[in-house]
Amino acid sequence: VQLQASGGGSVQAGGSLSLSCTASGGTISTYSLAWFRQAPGNQRELVATITNRDSTDYAASVKGRFTISRDNAKNFMLLQMSSLKPEDTAVYFCAAKYPNNDVSSSLPSGYAYWGRGTQVTVSS
Repeated sequence: VQLQASGGGSVQAGGSLSLSCTASGGTISTYSLAWFRQAPGNQRELVATITNRDSTDYAASVKGRFTISRDNAKNFMLLQMSSLKPEDTAVYFCAAKYPNNDVSSSLPSGYAYWGRGTQVTVSS
């Protein structure tokens, strides 16, 4: 499965952006999916996850502001971001995880497939 993230850009604090992740070369329906982000000098951190049963989870820092969703028929995942803050500035990555992988969903090492990152910059 190949993943491609898109939709990043520059916005002012308080603004909104939507990130898309499109899959090819296979169906995403059986995978758990996630968005991670990495700011300069920081480790890659989990932003949000959605399981193959549409159960979602969010990092505390984005809960209530970000929404993750998926459309298996279109092989597509979305991250809707609102009330953006300067600390949301990072490169955002989409990732896919085998459902029977017992590694914690918060760990990048548990994900088999990654898209190239897309830059999100939030200015104050």
